[in-house]
Amino acid sequence: MSIVVTAATGHLGQLVIDELLERVPADQVVAVARNAAKAAPLAARGVEVRVADYNDPAALAKAFGAGDTVLLISGLEANRVAQHQAVIDAAKAAGVERIAYTSVLGGPEADFDLAADHITTEQAILDSGLPYTFLRNGWYHEVYTEQIAVQLEHGVIGSAGDGRIGSASRRDYAAAAAVVLTGQGHEKTAYELNGDTAWTLTEYAAELSKQSGKDVAYNNVPAETHVGVLTGAGLPEPLARIFVDVDNAIERGRLAGRGSDLTRLIGRPTTPLPDAIATALQK
Repeated sequence: MSIVVTAATGHLGQLVIDELLERVPADQVVAVARNAAKAAPLAARGVEVRVADYNDPAALAKAFGAGDTVLLISGLEANRVAQHQAVIDAAKAAGVERIAYTSVLGGPEADFDLAADHITTEQAILDSGLPYTFLRNGWYHEVYTEQIAVQLEHGVIGSAGDGRIGSASRRDYAAAAAVVLTGQGHEKTAYELNGDTAWTLTEYAAELSKQSGKDVAYNNVPAETHVGVLTGAGLPEPLARIFVDVDNAIERGRLAGRGSDLTRLIGRPTTPLPDAIATALQK
């Protein structure tokens, strides 16, 4: 019986592995990755690596064992609903003890495009009959801080108005996942996870200005203008429209936060946005 993390070499997956290794011995942790070479650093830490791709049901059938606790980290590809279903089917066939899924803040109540695949996946897990935990993650600090180099040159551009964003760091969400995966009493539970303090993009730009010493403004633009900016920067239009739709959801308050589940799970305050900006500026 192991704790199995899918997409283990991704940004979130690696952090979840880190957090797990602070709580349990390495021989209890399994990393599922589609590239064995990329997963070699995890193997070097004593983590078992099982090679499987969300698009390969035969490989997924070998990725799980009876009694395992599985973390399904949501995919990023256009066919991710089918991919998630393949993981769920393989987990059920293997007889796993529980499946946790990284979903979206609000779950079935989330009324924006990015949430649709998560809502469908949650329902697929419910339909499977597997014991479950839904980790409904809010927005990540890194969505913004990983763009700081561009922001320092061109400003912060968006269409979220004065909507507030209750974001937290990837590390915060990873810690919550590790707590749930290693603990008891989380079955048939959905956690709404977000940062302690919500902020606006105007406030973000002001903090970035303060820390960088450069004048960074938030330019709020109409939705179609925002789509044009993103596609002009090389983003495919369908993806650009998803990001703009998220900004619309932010303006409507959908990502401002839904309580203190994240802080309660990890046993500490979530990472403040100013700290995340400071870390990013040091890179």
